[in-house]
Amino acid sequence: MTDHIATAEEPAALPLFSELNLAPQVLRAIEEKGYTHPTPIQAKAIPALMAGRDVVGGSQTGTGKTAAFALPMLSLLQEHNHDVWPRALILEPTRELAAQVYEQYELYGKHLGLRLALIYGGVKYGRQRDALAAHADIIIATPGRLLDHLQQRNLSLKNLEMLVLDEADRMLDMGFLPDVTRILDQVKGKRQSLLFSATIPPAIEKLSRRMLRDPVEIAIGGGRQPAETISHAIYPVDERQKFDLLVAMLKKFDYHSVLIFTRTKAGADIIARWLDNSGHGPVGVLHADRSQKERDEALKAFKNGTSEILVATDIVARGIDISGVSHVINYDIPQHAEDYVHRIGRTGRAQREGEAVTIYTAGELDFLRSIERFIGRTIERKRLEDFDYKWSPVLDEGVPKKKKRNRGVSKVHTPRWTR
Repeated sequence: MTDHIATAEEPAALPLFSELNLAPQVLRAIEEKGYTHPTPIQAKAIPALMAGRDVVGGSQTGTGKTAAFALPMLSLLQEHNHDVWPRALILEPTRELAAQVYEQYELYGKHLGLRLALIYGGVKYGRQRDALAAHADIIIATPGRLLDHLQQRNLSLKNLEMLVLDEADRMLDMGFLPDVTRILDQVKGKRQSLLFSATIPPAIEKLSRRMLRDPVEIAIGGGRQPAETISHAIYPVDERQKFDLLVAMLKKFDYHSVLIFTRTKAGADIIARWLDNSGHGPVGVLHADRSQKERDEALKAFKNGTSEILVATDIVARGIDISGVSHVINYDIPQHAEDYVHRIGRTGRAQREGEAVTIYTAGELDFLRSIERFIGRTIERKRLEDFDYKWSPVLDEGVPKKKKRNRGVSKVHTPRWTR
């Protein structure tokens, strides 16, 4: 029987980290970061995991999900074991997420004796083989490269004590579920398992039944609503003016860090090149066809402020923690409604205010309707002041039409937006 933990949580009722039975070395790392209270998902997940329970969880983006499983895992494992390895495995859908989780484990586990290994594709095998040969206690990996190492017999999962499947629905979207199933086939014996997913489609529900035993179910925020710190709006425009409107927005907005989402990899390259040519560079680009070195450099430059604009596909829509993003701009509306929430969740993190805008054209009406059904409300339509709009049907959306008298002659209608 699955325990369901209520979503409501008053901030005043949140415990201190010191009250959650975490290892002293982990508490020391938390205190050095200046944290005293956990987020709601951490407050719910940590006690369950410390008690040895399996967990299936979901929460809004930017709520501290990684620490929700990293802190108890580090506390339970604590010291390196030369004879039994690896003891824990965290599976992530993208290289960027895997690298970010690895950094979190390094941060919170720095006073422990545990050994870590970061395993993902796009780079050579040498350092990864060395980390595995050193008997890593905890492995953070993407599914494809992990399977490569398993086939090369560089490791075995028979001694695994803890398993985390993070962003499970994203794994499904990216076609990784067969790889995940093959990995699960190699996990032997009793283990503690955790599954985090923003949505639970049938394939993920089936996987969770196979992977988890009597799990505690934790849902924070339902995963459908953007954080209240984010203001977001729709900007309708003619298809031929999309880029002109984007440039006008960048000139109008008081930004210091802008993340621009496109639907395709080719689109990201084109928009970045156009922005560079229009004097808005340096502009970073991040998508799956970039080399790992290019991806790392683009993300690093954006995080440290060397470039204030990053154009990306949905590869960075989930989980990537880039602090201080002031604006998110959807150059293309996402095709999947839940991706809208994840995209705009890259701003307004950690209770900071953020602004998200979506450029909308006539051919994207179905996508927009799907998003509004998903979040349960209509998103405000706006126009950018002083922008010279050319008429498009989307500009009259929501404008009441005047009743025409049946005189056999129709008057020419001048759209309100162009008057």
